[in-house]
Amino acid sequence: MRLIIINGPNLNLIGTRSPEIYGTTTLEELEAACRDWGYESGCEVETFQSNHEGDIIDRLHAARDQDGVVINPGAFTHYSYAIRDAIDAIGLPTVEVHISNVRDREPWRRTSVVSEVCVTTIFGRGVGGYRDAIRHLAARAAWPMETITYGPHTDNVGDLRIPRSEGPHPVAVLIHGGFWRNTAARDLLDPAAVDLTRRGWATWNIEFARVGSGGGFRATSADVSLAIGALVDFAEGHHLDLDRIVLIGHGSGGHLALQAAIGRSEVPISAVAALAPIGDLKAAHEADVGGGAVEAFMRRTPEQSPERHVAASPIMNLPIGVPLLIVHGEEDDRIPAENSRSFAGRAADEGDSVVYHQLEGIGHEALIDPTMPAWEKVVDEIDRLR
Repeated sequence: MRLIIINGPNLNLIGTRSPEIYGTTTLEELEAACRDWGYESGCEVETFQSNHEGDIIDRLHAARDQDGVVINPGAFTHYSYAIRDAIDAIGLPTVEVHISNVRDREPWRRTSVVSEVCVTTIFGRGVGGYRDAIRHLAARAAWPMETITYGPHTDNVGDLRIPRSEGPHPVAVLIHGGFWRNTAARDLLDPAAVDLTRRGWATWNIEFARVGSGGGFRATSADVSLAIGALVDFAEGHHLDLDRIVLIGHGSGGHLALQAAIGRSEVPISAVAALAPIGDLKAAHEADVGGGAVEAFMRRTPEQSPERHVAASPIMNLPIGVPLLIVHGEEDDRIPAENSRSFAGRAADEGDSVVYHQLEGIGHEALIDPTMPAWEKVVDEIDRLR
């Protein structure tokens, strides 16, 4: 697979321009990293940067013999319909990337005229957003998906991938992490979705309202439940086995998976695989996990009492009532392993069937990265839940 990475005006100055916003990685370092990330994903990556609109349009036109585009149009994002039309004209899957969180800056930066012709937009993840863009394009090519709308809002969509084997297929509902914030999206679980689909799972990789885009405990939890319930609507046409539904959540997505399984009857859940989950919101809040992430997630709810975390915290709503797989890396620097360890112990005490693994020398992202050995441990355990 051949990809072109296109950077627009002033991106040649990253590393020195406003490092508090754009970081200290130089363009040369970024381009080298993109080639490495491409190699890891089986992609050949070319890079291009220009401060001139016409040059960017010409390079897009010349990209017709490639398989995908990653573009950071810089300030052209906000007004260049010419670049927008060039992306539309070449017909290649294109990912729009921004290093900073453009949704949390000046109002004029929140407008993008190119987003509607791109397959997705990644923002606010630093230069790592380019890595995620490359992985997304590789995943789209490796196993195409059907994007299905499950509700009335923009974020009420999910990507369904179906195995090539005969059904009915067990269903893995994938719920991404990112501390419930809108800088994270379902593309984070694209590689995992492809690998699970290859192993015979139908994967339903869902998006939902997040903090910064209308989300919070009530809205986000409601979206996740709606997405799970929507499986009934298309199960027959895609040969899905609704008696074998496993929720797989990572990080804050692990929290959402555990919450969604509590007392569920409309679409029964067979099991939950929670990878580095936040099972105890109060403990996570006290540890300032995610730099105030729990407080931001809860702020949109009406509860203001000291016990406002009770309804939203899985550890306070045990037993979950379905088999639980909890996996956490000892070297996780985002969510303490103690959060999972204490949750798993309490869940077992309350009568839940729990398998808990704490993996030595493993960090946060390794649990969802099919190129890492930790994923094999995770996926072997998930396969036991079919």
